[in-house]
Amino acid sequence: MIRLLLPLIALVLLAVAPVMVTDYHLGLLVGALTYITLATAWALFSGHTHYISLATVAFYGAGAYTVAVLNESLPYPAVLACAALVGATMALVVGLSTLRLRGVYFVIFSFGLAELVRQLITWFEVNVTGTLGRYIFLDINTQQIYWQMLALGVATLLLTAWINRNRLGMALRVIGDDEAVAAHSGINLTRSKLLAFVLSAVILTLAGAITSPRYVYVEPAIVFNPTVSFLTVIMALLGGANRLWGPALGAVPLFLMFEWLSSNFPDSYPIFLGLVFIAVVFLVPNGLIALIERPVWRQKSNPREREESDA
Repeated sequence: MIRLLLPLIALVLLAVAPVMVTDYHLGLLVGALTYITLATAWALFSGHTHYISLATVAFYGAGAYTVAVLNESLPYPAVLACAALVGATMALVVGLSTLRLRGVYFVIFSFGLAELVRQLITWFEVNVTGTLGRYIFLDINTQQIYWQMLALGVATLLLTAWINRNRLGMALRVIGDDEAVAAHSGINLTRSKLLAFVLSAVILTLAGAITSPRYVYVEPAIVFNPTVSFLTVIMALLGGANRLWGPALGAVPLFLMFEWLSSNFPDSYPIFLGLVFIAVVFLVPNGLIALIERPVWRQKSNPREREESDA
């Protein structure tokens, strides 16, 4: 009962927060919710499969650019639907051609994908439309963006919880442990990985679409910033990418630290982020939740067993 009551209380408090805080703190809340959603969506695919993707910003930027292109010609809900369709299509094309890769090869390709999308949009804007950036004219304020992102974040958590409890979640966990065993167990590797990848990509794209009105002016260098991808990975790994609440636990402190560093050390904050990334990998490879759940002292009922363990 308490496990259900506490999240509900937190959700109510988050829902009423915009009317109780200043504009500055509301902006921080929007940013924190955005990264919670990004990290949770990233972990939906990568958390169990162990496919480390650096393509987050490719989908995030595609969502923002979809809004920038269509905001004056379609109603806002239709624009969001188009953004989701763009994300799903990109994920299908990329997934069918690259999910056979694994390890460092997939990491390199996913990073290159984000740069490829940025360069293609830049080339199209410069050579076809004759401009590099676009304005977003939508009558949407920060409070509305916050509530939309809160809804998307809650939906992402619910979807992740549902997947973790059904056959798809089990299939992803087996794939992450050993793909050969998964294949011999009768798991359809391509279908399982592709479905999780597409669901993750749609959420990442919608996150970019929802937050895009905050930019007002959009260009590739802004919405395809690779820092988004690296921060998302660090956040998910810090909290625990294979736990439901792990990405959220890692996103909040790292986002606040990133905001402070980028404000006070604008020229050198990437160095600090790199050090944090290294520290997370070496000090908490399984995430903070796993560290908290692990007992400091294993209680043994048998004193002799305790002595043998100490020895």
